[in-house]
Amino acid sequence: MFSCRVVRAPESRRPQPWPIRVAHWVNVPLLVIMAGSGLQILAAYPMLGTQGRPYGWYPFQGTPPPEWARIGDWLAGARGWHFAFGGFLALNGFVYLLYLALSGEWRRRLFFPRRDTRNAVSTLAFYLRLRKQPPDQGLYNGLQRLAYTGALILGILAVLSGLALYKPVQLGALATLLGGYDSARAIHLLVLASFVLFTVGHVVMVLLHPRSFGEMVTGGRKPDA
Repeated sequence: MFSCRVVRAPESRRPQPWPIRVAHWVNVPLLVIMAGSGLQILAAYPMLGTQGRPYGWYPFQGTPPPEWARIGDWLAGARGWHFAFGGFLALNGFVYLLYLALSGEWRRRLFFPRRDTRNAVSTLAFYLRLRKQPPDQGLYNGLQRLAYTGALILGILAVLSGLALYKPVQLGALATLLGGYDSARAIHLLVLASFVLFTVGHVVMVLLHPRSFGEMVTGGRKPDA
């Protein structure tokens, strides 16, 4: 029989180690560039769905994104920006996941239903003023862990759907797995919309807990300091 020994992160570790902070701040300009260039690509054909049969659930059929939100000026320029910086974004995400796995930080940051569901519900109730006192939490509460884990899943989905769009013939199996080229295109756009919603929520949480912003800059104080 094999046994699994749980190794906990050292208590002397800073709240935000430097690899986490570097990956976080590198993501900011990369996501802006990817979003802007992606919207410029969408502007070339602002429709979702197969030709002649657009998706009925998409409310902006035929309406290009606003110019202020686009980067690249035209289709070829936007594709150049998107594919160039997409590689850097994927590499940054890979390094981040590798660090989580090797350092044990995944235990402190990822959402585990058995451990975090009750805390997440209680935290949501506190934010909705249905609960007077916030629940106990460590580095993150259950709701934050759920949001960050969801963001990681969105990042993986963005890369997979982007690859299916970039090489739909060579990666035909991946495109098929995502429902086809048009479905992968819709998924890619929905992931962008989800990232926007996550960013808005993230900023709101930082405003509610301003100390977290300082920790993401300096790393924060060690527990034993």
